[in-house]
Amino acid sequence: MIGTTSTRDDESRSTDTLGSPRFVLAPMVGQSELAWRLLARNHGAQLCFTPMLHAGLFYRDSRYRQQALDPGTGGENDRPLVLQFCANDPLTFTGAGKLAQHCCDAVDLNLGCPQMIARRGHYGSFLQDEWQLIHDIVSLAANELEVPVSCKVRIFADIRRTVEYACMLEKAGCKLLVVHGRTREQKGHEMGLASWKHISAVRQAVSIPVVANGNVQSLTDAECCLRETGAHGVMSADGHLHNPAIFEGRSPPVWEISTEYLELAQQHSIGCSSVRAHLFRLWHKSLPLNPDLREELATARSVTDMADIDARLAARCQLEAKCQGNTNTHHWLCQPHFRNQIHEIEEVHFNIDHQRHGDEGKEGNGDKMLKEMSDEKLPLSEKLIQV
Repeated sequence: MIGTTSTRDDESRSTDTLGSPRFVLAPMVGQSELAWRLLARNHGAQLCFTPMLHAGLFYRDSRYRQQALDPGTGGENDRPLVLQFCANDPLTFTGAGKLAQHCCDAVDLNLGCPQMIARRGHYGSFLQDEWQLIHDIVSLAANELEVPVSCKVRIFADIRRTVEYACMLEKAGCKLLVVHGRTREQKGHEMGLASWKHISAVRQAVSIPVVANGNVQSLTDAECCLRETGAHGVMSADGHLHNPAIFEGRSPPVWEISTEYLELAQQHSIGCSSVRAHLFRLWHKSLPLNPDLREELATARSVTDMADIDARLAARCQLEAKCQGNTNTHHWLCQPHFRNQIHEIEEVHFNIDHQRHGDEGKEGNGDKMLKEMSDEKLPLSEKLIQV
């Protein structure tokens, strides 16, 4: 049993459990599903997080538990794995962790989500001013669970307060700390750059492993972040979605990655919503040049149809590649993407279309179940995450 007292032994114990990872795949709602995690592991990711799950629903509702995790989660090829929950109640978080610990190597408390739904549900970064509550959540779980407890946080504007926050989490029993170097207010058009200086200060102040998150769009960025922060590892989210080979330092043709991903998605019966979103991001430079296929992808009703669209888009790009030769600026290469209004409009387009037509398979059932749950009167710790 892991206690709440922090020592230098905590660092070695946690890194032994999780494999001392340098390159980590972030928890992403609807995007760090099993197939994407397996793809990430094939291309350099040494630790993966699941998408965020709702601790209250996971703990109390068997239907949600059944649908929350892809079949095969935590299997032989899906380790080491951190399962992330949002929660605002010690008993609920610990109860959910006990039901999940058989298929993961650590349970993470999300203290970083800055979205409005997190504010309404009172979780994520909107807990960061309630230190006693956070301490109680982490402390109980750290004493009761058989796997370590990790925390993913955002920084405060003030470095000193950020360090004090991290030290509080360590004392409560947190064994791995992921620090996103942006404040709660840095989101959307106000995102700005992450502060590695804050992460470095946290790394120097605590003895548990620290993973840095923010400003990582390439392997060069990752290595620079590790040097400047002294962090044990670095986490990528958006950069990885656009180039899953980011940790290998490569920018392969999109079709190389998309074909591999689609095979994994079909093998593990991943729903349309996740697959569609991944293909839009992988082909983000090529789809605007092929509006007919972009429209087909937005309205496709099955993963098989998406695979056919992907193959036709790949054939067009391969033909263009033969004509133009080698260059690092081609639109069909996996490459960093910096958010802009056009891209956001494209994502809204296919999300609206998805809502209009619906997906076949488990996600349709899951969406129906979540809608039913949203109509129930639940305690604060069980507010529905609508993502």
